[in-house]
Amino acid sequence: MRNRRTAVGALALLTLAACGNETSADGGSGSVRTAPRLTGVHWNVDSVTADGHTTVAPDGAHVVIGPEGRATGSFGCNRFSAETGTDGETITVRRTTTTQMGCEKDVQRFESALSRAFSGELTAAVTGRNLTLTTRTGDTIALTSEPPAPLTGTAWTVTSLVSGSTASSLPAGTEKRARLTFGKDGSVRGTLGCNHFRGAATVTGSTITFDRIDGTRMMCPDARMKLERALLEVLDGRTTYRIDHRALSLTAANGEGLVATAQAPAATAPAPGR
Repeated sequence: MRNRRTAVGALALLTLAACGNETSADGGSGSVRTAPRLTGVHWNVDSVTADGHTTVAPDGAHVVIGPEGRATGSFGCNRFSAETGTDGETITVRRTTTTQMGCEKDVQRFESALSRAFSGELTAAVTGRNLTLTTRTGDTIALTSEPPAPLTGTAWTVTSLVSGSTASSLPAGTEKRARLTFGKDGSVRGTLGCNHFRGAATVTGSTITFDRIDGTRMMCPDARMKLERALLEVLDGRTTYRIDHRALSLTAANGEGLVATAQAPAATAPAPGR
């Protein structure tokens, strides 16, 4: 059965052959495979194997292929975008552009290896949640799909503060101290970096309206109190929110906001006896 060439940018890979079984050329019966969906999936990069040497990916390295065929993601430090096309199981990646931030040496070496591998013609193979991309020379990229985080029930850890279009890191010593969780009952609770809090949060479309934020009244070091005051300004009244996979952005009417991330889900252990 012949493959039909799709247009450049239509990286669906939804059908590699017709459904069901068909007879092979030698008279035997062969099971025809249907390729799982690749587009619209957040693929975490696990490692790159080049010249027989495997390098584990840094946190944050990922690839997302849109339905229109544009691939975006991060090489580990710098972000990238590229055009993609497909012919059967072959993916072609071209016209890649990247940001030009300076990175740590180990991350920079990984980025170089990944950017070289994620280019040209690649063969795609999916097994369960795992995707392997293989270059013509035999180098491979190992990736794992990761589901997006829901707003409610997720423990969101604040990672940066936003003022207008500028994002800044948290005050030194306050990293990973501020967290918030939205309940399905319209509640919000967590810690502001020093004090624990609880309040009401009404979600309507892309907005969250905070009300009745109450908390403990401990005194903490200056840096933690500074973070607490900044977060209380955001969690006051109407905000807009957006979830980008596992990153939550909250922006108040005055342009002040925060970015929080959800921990990646742990790998599911196999059931006993399997």
